[in-house]
Amino acid sequence: MKPINKTTSVLTPLDRKNVDTDQIISKEFLKRIERTGFGKYLFHHWRFNKDGTPKEDFVLNDPRYTESEILVAQENFGCGSSREHAPWAIQDYGFNVVIAPSYADIFYNNCVKNGILPIQLAHQEVDELIHKGQQNPYRLDINLEEQTVVGEDGSQYSFTIDPYWKEMLLKGWDEIALTFQYESQIAAYEEKQFV
Repeated sequence: MKPINKTTSVLTPLDRKNVDTDQIISKEFLKRIERTGFGKYLFHHWRFNKDGTPKEDFVLNDPRYTESEILVAQENFGCGSSREHAPWAIQDYGFNVVIAPSYADIFYNNCVKNGILPIQLAHQEVDELIHKGQQNPYRLDINLEEQTVVGEDGSQYSFTIDPYWKEMLLKGWDEIALTFQYESQIAAYEEKQFV
């Protein structure tokens, strides 16, 4: 995984509550076994008409947010099934950070395990960010080390994150990479067992 610390980007305001994993990546697109290639299917039924043309009123089809790396949504984001494909689709589309008032636990864990920073802010703070992002493209500076979100107008928000997940994201480690940090101790242990 790539380490993540600082992200500067316009936010994408997805003003929806209870966005479940089937809306994030619909079941008909789960036939792939690789982690890549899911971005084009992100929010497919919200983004596209039945004939495949983009829906003009959906935020991801707004050219102002084309290069956005920060998705801001409402509470209970990532509810529903535990499919890991949901964060894969979000990341493959280009989002490295998701901000919401609350998340489904499994989705949150799948995010950090796959190198996405899920930030939890208060409802009022998320409402402010979404409102600003809907008015005009609104840039945020995210700093994981300092645990801050700073808007281009100087607005500042703080967030908490478990120190374990923070270190994993800052170093770009998944759980396998973490295990390799103890490779010499594991080898020494195994050597003692087979003597």
